[in-house]
Amino acid sequence: MEKRPLKPAENLELTIQNGIGKANTTTGRLLVLAMLAGAFIAFGAAGSTTVISNLLADPTTFGVAKALQGTLFAPGLMLVLICGAELFTGDLLMTTTLVDRKITGAQYLRTLVLVFVGNLLGGLLIANIVNLSGAFMGGGGMVGAITIKIAAGKTALTFGKAFFLGILCNTLVCLAVWMCSSADTTIGKIFSCFFPIWLFVASGYEHSVANMFYIPAGILAKGNADLVALSGVAPEVLKTLTWKGFFVNNLIPVTLGNIVGGVLFVGLAYYYAYKKKEA
Repeated sequence: MEKRPLKPAENLELTIQNGIGKANTTTGRLLVLAMLAGAFIAFGAAGSTTVISNLLADPTTFGVAKALQGTLFAPGLMLVLICGAELFTGDLLMTTTLVDRKITGAQYLRTLVLVFVGNLLGGLLIANIVNLSGAFMGGGGMVGAITIKIAAGKTALTFGKAFFLGILCNTLVCLAVWMCSSADTTIGKIFSCFFPIWLFVASGYEHSVANMFYIPAGILAKGNADLVALSGVAPEVLKTLTWKGFFVNNLIPVTLGNIVGGVLFVGLAYYYAYKKKEA
């Protein structure tokens, strides 16, 4: 049979079947694969932050910085989808498996909770290793300074803004996963990952798993007074950059927004369009 990209209805069936496999993966394997995904996304976040550190410090090069950030963050999702790992935001497409009654609600929740925890562990691990490596001192300390600036900007968001930025983000992330699963070549999968992820990062949307690296990294970099001074972050914004600020101000609302974007705007939308029988 000639190899070709999957049509949307065929891709939906593949997504449903993939969800069955995820739900039946053992706890140990899920956690390992989820930690890998958290680490892969962290690599994309760390690399892109390093490259844009000087550009992002200058308001006149903000657009160029965001465009570059998107291009260098995208390999994180490529590693997840091509090398094989479990990413919470993409795994929300398991909702199609749930509504098709191929898995139970308990299996669905178990998988997503384990993957979320594993992603968090992976992000925290890489944030700590980057801190210990001295990488924050790159560019005369600008890498660490911009890490603080990015993180503080995230923890200073209102609940509503973080929530809606999360919706926009995971709509694009799940579309990237959706396109990647339909592609029939590795280069097709790479491009499927690249453009939606480039859009979400360049647009400044919020991704819960990426923030599992960005914000802990910023908190760790904040421990260096010289980097704090170089960041130029206002004291009232800097005071939000705490572990409480990470979980309460950002991770909770962004995760909720990511769930809405992935479940409602992609998973359920495509299930209704290609699977649900009209009354």
